[in-house]
Amino acid sequence: MSEVILRYGGLDDVEAVLRFWLESAENTDRHDDAAKVTALVERDPEALLIAEIGGRVAGTLIAGWDGWRASLYRLAVDPAERRRGIGSQLIRAAEERFRKHGAFRVDAMVLNDNALAHHAWAAAGYTMQTDCARWIRRLT
Repeated sequence: MSEVILRYGGLDDVEAVLRFWLESAENTDRHDDAAKVTALVERDPEALLIAEIGGRVAGTLIAGWDGWRASLYRLAVDPAERRRGIGSQLIRAAEERFRKHGAFRVDAMVLNDNALAHHAWAAAGYTMQTDCARWIRRLT
């Protein structure tokens, strides 16, 4: 079994991450493109966490910190590498990042229909918030 390396994603990773999300992420209708991922990395060089095995992307997590909230998005693990703790390693790395910034709580965006993800988040100690709902408005 190859070693998992955790690192921050950089500009050189943008295309590989986009391909990875198409292959490994659930519900990829988020209109991802290189410009958006590039903007994320340029704005916050520690926001995109990558788990790598043998030089290839095996997992990702966006750990967004805006100075007020700590938010997790786009947890994805290669289906062939699941159940090896890669998602848990990414979550712990993000939480450590947030602790350094003084965050006291973290939230994770998880699709209601993604039962597989529900198990992963519950195993990491997260619970579904039931006292509020997310409200959105499309800008296009």
